[in-house]
Amino acid sequence: MAGSQTVGTIAIIGTCDSKLDELLFLRDRILERKKSKTLLIDVGRNPCQHDAIDVKNTDLVNAATKSQPGGRGTDLLPLSRAEYINYMITCASSYMQDIYSRGAIHGAISIGGSCGTSLASGAMRNALPVGFPKLIVSTMASGDVKPFIEETDITMMYSVVDIAGTNSILNQILSNAAGAIDGMVTSHMAFKEKSTATERKRIGVTMFRVTTPCVDVIRLHLESKHNYEVYVFHATGAGGRAMERLIREGKIDAVIDVTTTEIADELIGGVLSAGPDRLSAAAEMGIPGIVSVGACDMVNFGPKNTVPEKFRDRKLHEHNPTVTIMRTSESECTEIGEFIAKQLRKNVVNPKLVEVILPTGGISMLSTPHGPFDVPGADKALFTALEKGLESSGIKVSRSERDINNPEFAVLLAESLVSLIQNQ
Repeated sequence: MAGSQTVGTIAIIGTCDSKLDELLFLRDRILERKKSKTLLIDVGRNPCQHDAIDVKNTDLVNAATKSQPGGRGTDLLPLSRAEYINYMITCASSYMQDIYSRGAIHGAISIGGSCGTSLASGAMRNALPVGFPKLIVSTMASGDVKPFIEETDITMMYSVVDIAGTNSILNQILSNAAGAIDGMVTSHMAFKEKSTATERKRIGVTMFRVTTPCVDVIRLHLESKHNYEVYVFHATGAGGRAMERLIREGKIDAVIDVTTTEIADELIGGVLSAGPDRLSAAAEMGIPGIVSVGACDMVNFGPKNTVPEKFRDRKLHEHNPTVTIMRTSESECTEIGEFIAKQLRKNVVNPKLVEVILPTGGISMLSTPHGPFDVPGADKALFTALEKGLESSGIKVSRSERDINNPEFAVLLAESLVSLIQNQ
């Protein structure tokens, strides 16, 4: 936008009792760009007085208390560190969700160590949707950031030095962060202004390397023939959770859940689980959904030497030096089929909008005839358990003799979803 007109408000989240000077430096760098206002939110344990603090920690506690009839505010000081963090995440999440829903903020940034990062990331994940600008400068950003980011799009920037007093190195990084969040907000708001209402259906599709040919055909078919917008999710745990999150956020209109392999990892102990709630969102939200069993013939581990000892004598396949996959057994496939059926039965609000289609010719590249995971008895156990589990549920279950990557099977999945959409 032209001139120095303010385009939005950036929430700055931090523990003011320990990081006030650094937060004020970040705030000043944002304000001097003259594009965004700021809202400094204190999530610290100890009371902190400063004119620049817009939302005190007691404000967060009181706001959360008011939303609970008969509730009382909690004194933060006697709480253990873990209790304080969990409680403050709840309070900050409630406040952030409220100001976001009112359009009062347009981006969020935080700085901190492990405590501050846990607080800010928890509130951001809970309150702010995918696509909303979110940035954290953290001492933890060069390590395992999965617990902070999970399935969201939080951007993390490593602070290099500890956030313990301003200095020339940290100041440069915080200045960069100020420019980054300011640019993200400007870009986000401009994108929203350019966006126009569209009739295109938004379709979520799950994919793994061993189901890629199927998904490629589905995507091209839905885009070219039906003008749908297709979002492909890599079924690596985070991918499944991301799809379920976007469904709950109302950003996906229908699903072809081709690749449900994350369930095998959840049940058997692999490294790519999407958690116990996988397959619940689409059914609960009542959107059209096609479900299949892609890559349920495998459980994922890291390098071969990381495979648990109890599985060392099983049928293993080295996908690459960092990924080893294990063939699921008949009993495990039965368990997977029962899980899928249970999730659908328990959560479905409109059985007529859900359909299960099973490829009996092979459920991945590896389980086709003469492939390394060709174990017909295991696949049969999977199909039988699923069909039996969905008897009298109102959910249609059908079989196709093709393998999952056969182009005709892919088109069958795509057109079956189109039929559900058109008849809903």
